[in-house]
Amino acid sequence: MTSTLRDLPGWKHVYSGKVRDLYRPDGEGDRPPGPAGTMLVVASDRVSAFDHVLSPGIPGKGELLTTLSLWWFDTLSDVPNHLQPDHTIDENVPSGARDLIPGDVSGRAMLVRTLEMFPIECVVRGYITGTGWLEYQESGTVCGIALPAGLSNGDRLPEPLFTPAFKAELGEHDENITFERVVEIVGVEDAEALRALSLSVYDRAARLAESRGLILADTKFEFGRDPVTGVIALADEVLTSDSSRYWDAEAWNAGSTPTERMASFDKQIVRDWLAANWDKTGTPPELPAEIVERTAARYRELLERVTSV
Repeated sequence: MTSTLRDLPGWKHVYSGKVRDLYRPDGEGDRPPGPAGTMLVVASDRVSAFDHVLSPGIPGKGELLTTLSLWWFDTLSDVPNHLQPDHTIDENVPSGARDLIPGDVSGRAMLVRTLEMFPIECVVRGYITGTGWLEYQESGTVCGIALPAGLSNGDRLPEPLFTPAFKAELGEHDENITFERVVEIVGVEDAEALRALSLSVYDRAARLAESRGLILADTKFEFGRDPVTGVIALADEVLTSDSSRYWDAEAWNAGSTPTERMASFDKQIVRDWLAANWDKTGTPPELPAEIVERTAARYRELLERVTSV
């Protein structure tokens, strides 16, 4: 489903991003859905590139993203997150949270607690590519961090880097910023906590991905503070193919070109096709069925490989 659901029983639509829709309890009926501070996050099948939502969407994408996020939240259960406490992914275990999710969005929605969100995209890079590679070519740095000379696109960095970005308004580009700028925005204590949490979660996820024959090249996290406990918690999505670059480790080792080495399990297929078929002016063209099908297959493959035991 690519369109935004505006009417869900017991819920009021309050916001839509490029992919996710946010709902609050509508306050009607005998009792609201869930405890105070509950929100519903619904992942659609929408796909975006170059700051445009494209047509058609990727069938099943919302459910694939939600399933992978829930799996990672469960795997990282010792890291505080925004899920309601009994939001289990095990279908055989009773879940009050799951019971409150409307049937129309079952499988692609999460019942979460309201957090006071930090305006920072907490990006961690273990490999150099993307905007980091562009900056490195110009100045030898990534987000102001000096790197060794002689790196190539897709190379592993000497150590993972925390390279934050300031979250822009919808439709605008996030702005890469230095750690010193993060300190100015949120204060030194929270800045250090966000950096430590981001690097720790990335390290754990990268090691698990490696055991599945995957490289977690980079990822971005969002954090918020629980207004009741004051604890910083993971929010939004985590370690999905929309928020992370995963590469096949065998292809990365054997490939002779950046394209071969960095074939990612995300919407890169969409980006590449759009870059070759659109001049970035006016309305983007409709995606061909073959591009949609190939992209959906990559999303499914990543879910299967990450969650395999």
